[in-house]
Amino acid sequence: MTPMLGELPAMDDDLATLGELNDDYLESVKMGDVDRFREILADDFLCSAADGSVLDKTQFLELTAGPRSLRYLGATDIRIRLFGDVAIIHAATTFTTMEGREGRGRYTDVWAKRDGVWRAVAAHVTRL
Repeated sequence: MTPMLGELPAMDDDLATLGELNDDYLESVKMGDVDRFREILADDFLCSAADGSVLDKTQFLELTAGPRSLRYLGATDIRIRLFGDVAIIHAATTFTTMEGREGRGRYTDVWAKRDGVWRAVAAHVTRL
């Protein structure tokens, strides 16, 4: 579908907002920022974790509130795909645990624009 005249600035705004939210999400994972996650996660959020478990928002927040596990978390190959009021973000990660172990992985996050506000509705994390 080709955007109509006048839709491109709105699309650019959404892409910029999603880029900032992606940065916030990563920083919140690294720092264990439960308060920020409460703001950006939808109430019906689900996360498929690297260990194969599925966490709802409450469980995800409880895990996030635990002891900090990452010293470093960075993302590359970030791809934001916009489909109207739904967006999918794919990226590769590198991380260092608090114990100094280095690793890498990938994630896919799904965002939905609800009442004009972007909220994360789903996440899938893999560790390689």
